[in-house]
Amino acid sequence: MSQVSISRPVTLPSGRAGSWPLSALEGSKLRPLWLDTPDRPAPRLPLIDDIETDLLVVGGGLTGLWTALRAVERNPGRQVVLIESDRIAEHAAGRNGGMCEASITHGEHNGRTRWPDEYDQLHQLGMRNLDEIEQTVSRYDIGCGFRRGGSLSVATRSHEVLKFRPDIEGFLGATATRAIVDSPTYLAGRHSPRDCSVVDPARLAWGLAKAAESQGVRIHEHTRLESLTRKGGRVLATTAGGTVRAANVVLATNVFPGPLRRPRWSVVPVYDYVLATEPLTDEQLRSLNWDPAIAVTDFGNQFHYYRITPDNRILWGGYDAVYHFGRSIRNELQDRRVTFEKLARHFAETFPQLEGIRFTHRWAGVIDASTRFAAFFGQAHGGRTAYATGFTGLGVGASRFAADVMLDQLAGLSTERTRLRMVREKPLPFPPEPIAWIGIQITRWSMDREDRTGRRNLWLRLLDRLGLGFAS
Repeated sequence: MSQVSISRPVTLPSGRAGSWPLSALEGSKLRPLWLDTPDRPAPRLPLIDDIETDLLVVGGGLTGLWTALRAVERNPGRQVVLIESDRIAEHAAGRNGGMCEASITHGEHNGRTRWPDEYDQLHQLGMRNLDEIEQTVSRYDIGCGFRRGGSLSVATRSHEVLKFRPDIEGFLGATATRAIVDSPTYLAGRHSPRDCSVVDPARLAWGLAKAAESQGVRIHEHTRLESLTRKGGRVLATTAGGTVRAANVVLATNVFPGPLRRPRWSVVPVYDYVLATEPLTDEQLRSLNWDPAIAVTDFGNQFHYYRITPDNRILWGGYDAVYHFGRSIRNELQDRRVTFEKLARHFAETFPQLEGIRFTHRWAGVIDASTRFAAFFGQAHGGRTAYATGFTGLGVGASRFAADVMLDQLAGLSTERTRLRMVREKPLPFPPEPIAWIGIQITRWSMDREDRTGRRNLWLRLLDRLGLGFAS
């Protein structure tokens, strides 16, 4: 992939941009900030017997946890079992930026481009979904630092300013944007005050698990699904420790390989990298003029996302979305020095007033990227099994919407959700190797070029016509 850095309108004085950012990484832990806490719940026991249940949920991330909780909220007394091969929140749920967005279409542009006739409805459903997440956090007293201050999208290159459509309500010039968050790189922005919340995603997951258990859900960690077959009018799930005979099954396994073939070809694993600073002092916070309830993203194809954590750190991630040949997922891919150094340099360029601050944590997580940038849905085993995957990085909020879609489908209901084209249609699959790797690298190079020049080349225009893409 391209290693060309973004161009910025402001640079640090000579020598500083090269020294401070790189030295700031020294001593950082290769550990997700959200999981680095003594408050993490103790592991739950694995499954060690043969059981029957109304609903089996496979996967202990946010999609699986929302599904389990929504199942018993919608049908009190329903028997629900959730199994997780590792630990609750160990993967995507505990490694993301903690931005819980209303969008269920990976942003307005993607939604309007793919489902123009449905977009207003999709937007309303997304806003309602975020409202209901907020209500759930309050109802179960989930201490996850939930704050709903919306999102600030910023332009840092002159050609991006025009794409913000200065004629549309909400446009902010440089001065107004810097009054919300102060960075000398900002040329324009748009603040949407209700479309996003910040959360501690791991504590959200742990809180959802506790809430589900309080309603009778049975959770087993360190329980890997080995096979899934339809048998005798039910679905039989086999694990190393026992079997589960279920009337229905939900597969919420993110990008990790599951028992169904169709989803395997429709998503690829993309590594996303994140840094977190040490806690900021009061003086440093004042220099930013930043309301911690507001999440920030910049406008490029390869974009950064950042926010202030409950303990006053800056979490800084994104930009480098890295696909490894052969759909590879390996622990050693989590520590990519060239990407962490690039992120550190970009941080220094964005907030030069924080010179000298250090990064305490660095980590990576695997995103389930789909060719349409948004989740897709399907069923198997005669309609007894449902799945959702392909969130492409915006799953913190959309996972709850997906849970209700799958529960509607399993119940055979025709609802506002299940009638959506977005729900009924499938994305085009990724090609096999080496075509997938070559295509993604060309796309990454082309996206970087558009970010630097403002010009979309023939390759990207071809992908637009085919309805394909690859998101950072």
